[in-house]
Amino acid sequence: TLIFANAGMVQFKDVFTGKEGRAYKRATTAQKCLRISGKHNDLENVGVTARHHTFFEMMGNFSFGDYFKKDAIDFAWSFITGEAGLGLSPSKLVVTIFGGEDGVPADDEAGALWAATTGFGPERIIRMGKKDNFWSMGDTGPCGPCTEIHYWMGASEPDLARFDQEPGADGSGWVELWNLVFMQFERMGDGSLVPLPAQSVDTGAGLERLTAAAQGVTSNYDTDLLRPIVELAAQLSGKTYGGTLGPDDVSMRVIADHARTTAFLIAEGVQPDKDGTSYVLRRVMRRGIRHGHRLGIDRPFMHECALLVVEMMGDQYPELRERAALIEDVAKQEEERFRRTMDKGLELLAKNTEWTEQMGVKTLPGEIAFKLYDTFGFPLDLQDVIAEEQGFRVDHRGFEQELGRARERSQGSKVGHEAVSNVHHEIAKEIGAVSFVGYDRERAGSTVAALVKDGARVTALREGEHGEIVTRVTPFYGESGGQVGDHGVIRASHAGQTGDASFEVEDTQKPVEGLFVHRGVMKKGSIEVGVGVDLEVDHARRSATRRNHSATHLLHWALRSVVGPTAMQKGSLVSADRLRFDYSGSRPLEAAELAKIEDLVNGKVLVNAPVETEVLPMADAKAKGAIGLFEEKYGEVVRMLRMTDDSIELCGGTHASRTGDIGLFKILSESGVAAGVRRVEAVTGTGALAHVRAMERELGGAAALLKGSPSQTREKVESLLGALKEKNKEIDDLKRKLMQGGTGDLTKDAREQAGVKVLGAVVDIGDGKALRELADQLRDKLQPAVILLGTPTKDGRALLACSVSKDATERFKAGDIVKDAAAIVGGGGGGRPDFAQAGGNAPDKLAEAVARVYELVK
Repeated sequence: TLIFANAGMVQFKDVFTGKEGRAYKRATTAQKCLRISGKHNDLENVGVTARHHTFFEMMGNFSFGDYFKKDAIDFAWSFITGEAGLGLSPSKLVVTIFGGEDGVPADDEAGALWAATTGFGPERIIRMGKKDNFWSMGDTGPCGPCTEIHYWMGASEPDLARFDQEPGADGSGWVELWNLVFMQFERMGDGSLVPLPAQSVDTGAGLERLTAAAQGVTSNYDTDLLRPIVELAAQLSGKTYGGTLGPDDVSMRVIADHARTTAFLIAEGVQPDKDGTSYVLRRVMRRGIRHGHRLGIDRPFMHECALLVVEMMGDQYPELRERAALIEDVAKQEEERFRRTMDKGLELLAKNTEWTEQMGVKTLPGEIAFKLYDTFGFPLDLQDVIAEEQGFRVDHRGFEQELGRARERSQGSKVGHEAVSNVHHEIAKEIGAVSFVGYDRERAGSTVAALVKDGARVTALREGEHGEIVTRVTPFYGESGGQVGDHGVIRASHAGQTGDASFEVEDTQKPVEGLFVHRGVMKKGSIEVGVGVDLEVDHARRSATRRNHSATHLLHWALRSVVGPTAMQKGSLVSADRLRFDYSGSRPLEAAELAKIEDLVNGKVLVNAPVETEVLPMADAKAKGAIGLFEEKYGEVVRMLRMTDDSIELCGGTHASRTGDIGLFKILSESGVAAGVRRVEAVTGTGALAHVRAMERELGGAAALLKGSPSQTREKVESLLGALKEKNKEIDDLKRKLMQGGTGDLTKDAREQAGVKVLGAVVDIGDGKALRELADQLRDKLQPAVILLGTPTKDGRALLACSVSKDATERFKAGDIVKDAAAIVGGGGGGRPDFAQAGGNAPDKLAEAVARVYELVK
């Protein structure tokens, strides 16, 4: 339901609502979080305030029906003030509690506990309203009072009179350090509050704020978490950081924050692009790059700042070190791309003539703003920054309308994961984990634990009905890690008759971890909950899928060997008919590289090495050199796949027994799918054989058409192309002669105006290149001249071409003339002062458009 985790409790929300159970009742967390927008408006405030960030680390402790208010308050106070914790002075602390509002009673229990724990009087246990100190998951559901710990930042003495004021520009003043949420009630539909049977605790404390308090500074950017990156930005710009609210200091802080987000998102497998998580990364990166541009940094630099993040935080987050080369490569490429377009975008803004006025302010129309975003990659908030600098505003409403139209044209783009229905949570909670035996077996017996039809549990599935079967044991692999779910059949027996009811499994999914769901249709008879069943996987399909999955791992190894360590997996699809592998890459692979990759994989196939799997702790797997893939979710115990000493990866899929089982490996295609992401598609085994035979048939058919053998195909095609080129040349020459023969009459229509000869005419050519050549010929024949020609095309469009003699371009600009005329035919265009062209969708207005040249010159 979220693009990113933006708070510490996100991963526990289903635990708090009762949808999911855990093996523990309390937890302590340190978590990466990302917050770009929302009620806190983090992005716009980054670098401006002392505490706003896009990336931050959230600390927290949680109780799921275990300890409650007393222990939560004791834990917090002990950590904040104790010698084994932060050791902050109680004299610089105050706490807030819920003081009651709208009929909801005050949290006097928390107030009494704080008084007993701290010795504070009522002036330092401050009562607040619902907006600040009452938490709700929604209009209904779990809710409860909060209590917060606030700390006085700065060298001066704490001033309780300033508690309700925002901290100063330098960050000094009262700052919230920790929020303790007591999930005490459930709000019903009528608004009443009912005590929860299992009262819980959710706390959150930002590491950056805690660090600022512990290190005695007022700004998070002055802590050792961020100050080294700020100083690097200063060094790169050749300026000195002063810690002020001046534009240079703000830009340095923005770069420091955005470099952390850049490093962590790329390490998570995100690539900068136009949609979803990829757009968030691009938006943040380009915003940071723009601030570097403002500082005068005239070369790519963001990758250097991101690598400093790796150096600073790689011990705590090992994925940063593992993917350092990828972080550097992606960050540098994106900045190089953006720098190539940034100057162009600024130039377009400078030359833009389409401005409106809204409430007395010069405004960039939404259509132009969207073009800058869609064509040149300028995020809207970056346009706002430029607008503020240059004294105009951007029409956000118009931009959103254009964005909506674009989404409709592309049929939209979904972000995030499919929501899991409550019924699957209920089944998983009721029966626990399904026993998967499919690594070694393709057939197994079990009992039906649950049946689902149309999203609801049923007691039976009858002939012709579509539904889902959940069993206690299954050999069917549920789709995950890029591998598709198994197909097959589930048979039931009634009254001792085996096989008189059969369910065709069309897909197998894992909507909840540990729950395998067989989806399909009852082909014969009926199946009820509790009956014994025989589950049999489609052997041929499973075998083909296993071959392709094992080949995917060898392909990953071969790509890294040929391209380098930056060729990290970005996604995969493993099915029976082919494999698809997406990887981080910025350029197309050459034919020789693709051949080398095929040779490497087929070399491992010929070795016929055993494919070994081992279940072991994550740390042990990492120590043995195992690579974790972006799309997988791993626990403390993992399944490690070793195909050779070169290919050791974590994988939960099904695989061949030996590399030789893969058979022939053949690449079908290599292509780009997004900025910085490329895709290889390949086939193995009988699929590869079928592909080779299909190519042979195509080659044989082409050879027959060319009246030669397959080995002569290239020679025959080259000869044919040469003859075609000669014919096209003859056609162009004939067109040119026809035009030259027909221009005599056109020159008679030229008029003497303003010291030049002016001609506007519609000609029946229908070709843009020919129209341009004719305009240039007439210009040379009549010079000094201004020529505007139009022609209708076969597909119902209008073309315009304007040619102006060089010595007349000081007075008459071809680009201005053609733009004016193009508006008449419902289009637009432009070009150089001496030549410009345009198009439109109203060819019936060409005569009016070309006649416009006489008025413009006059």
